[in-house]
Amino acid sequence: MTIAALGTGAAMAPGAYAAKGVQMVHEGQSIQAAVDAAPDGGTVMVKPGTYRESVQITRNVTLEGVGSGRVTITAPAGQGAHAAPAAPAMAPADAQHGAPATMPGGDQQAAPAMAPADAQHGAPATMPGGDQQAAPAMAPADAQHGAPATMPGGDQQAAPATAPMGAQHTAPTGAQHGAPTGAQHTATTGAQHGAPTGAQHTATTGAQHGAPVADPAGAQSAAPAATPNGTAPTAGKTETSTTVTGTTTQAACAAAGHGICVTGPDGHALDAVRIRSLAVTGFRANGIDVSGTDGMVVSRVTVKNNGQQGISQEKSTRAVLRDNEAVGNGQSGIFVANFINAEGGALDTRGTVISGNTLSGNRIGVTVRRARVLVVENNTVTGNCGGVFVVGDENNPKAGDLDIRQNKITDNNKFCAASDRLPAIQGTGVLLTGAEDTRITGNTITGNTGTSPMSGGVVLYPSQVGVANLRDQVSGNTLSGNSPADLADRDTNGSGNTFSANSCAVSEPAGRC
Repeated sequence: MTIAALGTGAAMAPGAYAAKGVQMVHEGQSIQAAVDAAPDGGTVMVKPGTYRESVQITRNVTLEGVGSGRVTITAPAGQGAHAAPAAPAMAPADAQHGAPATMPGGDQQAAPAMAPADAQHGAPATMPGGDQQAAPAMAPADAQHGAPATMPGGDQQAAPATAPMGAQHTAPTGAQHGAPTGAQHTATTGAQHGAPTGAQHTATTGAQHGAPVADPAGAQSAAPAATPNGTAPTAGKTETSTTVTGTTTQAACAAAGHGICVTGPDGHALDAVRIRSLAVTGFRANGIDVSGTDGMVVSRVTVKNNGQQGISQEKSTRAVLRDNEAVGNGQSGIFVANFINAEGGALDTRGTVISGNTLSGNRIGVTVRRARVLVVENNTVTGNCGGVFVVGDENNPKAGDLDIRQNKITDNNKFCAASDRLPAIQGTGVLLTGAEDTRITGNTITGNTGTSPMSGGVVLYPSQVGVANLRDQVSGNTLSGNSPADLADRDTNGSGNTFSANSCAVSEPAGRC
């Protein structure tokens, strides 16, 4: 049995059920140790309890709890978010890893120290069976993947006024593009995956450990971690709310203030990561921070009261973010972007799906920043400062070629104060700025009211860098009680944008309803 080296004390590595490649973790044990011990394609099952640690994932594993109401991963005492503010003074922040750009709809906050390196990642193969992934949807070929610059509505963390320049990101090689709009969900079975080099465990000299205990499922589970004074707990009993540091693989994630970090190695995106049925709460930065993945699935997860994003994803393709709950996060509930800390064109996500989520009490419900070819559908977005923001800039390809459909976007009237560069955000249902070929269809958008220039049901807003909204389509939506207007085309530079078959009362300019 392997012993994980801990920063404070030592813990038995959770026991593995070898026949199934399952690592079992009980309260008081280290989730990180189990992740490090899991084989490529293995599963870490987390039993009920509160686990005070950050978790770094650098290989293809499934991290699964027994339910978001029963398994909570939270920050160690003194290291978490003070609280997700009801009305933050700063505008939405999109970035997690570095010094981003200025942007409407979201100012920057200081970047966490020692953020995980944002390596370049290519797009790998399809993911193995068991979970759904989105099929490619109308992806333009050879799109170059760049990183953020100036933008409205995003949520960056670093404070500089302009984004660092020059970082390039090549488009995934061998990616197949072209599929019906809307990203059909398909399950792929039997895919083989190469195993990235995993973290090694080293035994801590003199670590005390008890006898393993039998898990109901048949897996052998280790005794709980040694207490801080070095006394081993009684076998068969667990330490509640124990702070377990795990191995050094999680150091960068913890230093950055994130809860769970999923990071693909240089040039090899992780293509079979799943996170399911647990809660991630109270971290200083992002609840779940993802970079360099293909076909990742996050489902039935609650991300709550984290200081920045609930779920943040960059440099990733074909993700499925489904049936999650994002509540009270300081920036976006769900945030999808190309890069965080460098200039570049919009990322072709090849059919990422954001579906069936409930997003409430965040600064912005869903932010799509410098990304293309994805769908935001069947979500409930309510009680945020803004509902759904799509943000682009002057780089090519432009943000857009995506669908926002069949969502319920209501009463997003929380107040987020103005900054020295941006107006306040309040009462915004859907906002497009610097976006092209975006389709907003079949949504119910009601009761979004405010006095900000961004207030209204569906708003086409002028880009901070002068990039026009082009060829966007707003059709077949039901809008009512939005103020000052149900439909507001405030982008005087925009062209080719159409409004048709919407049920609404007031538009700017008149005649859009």
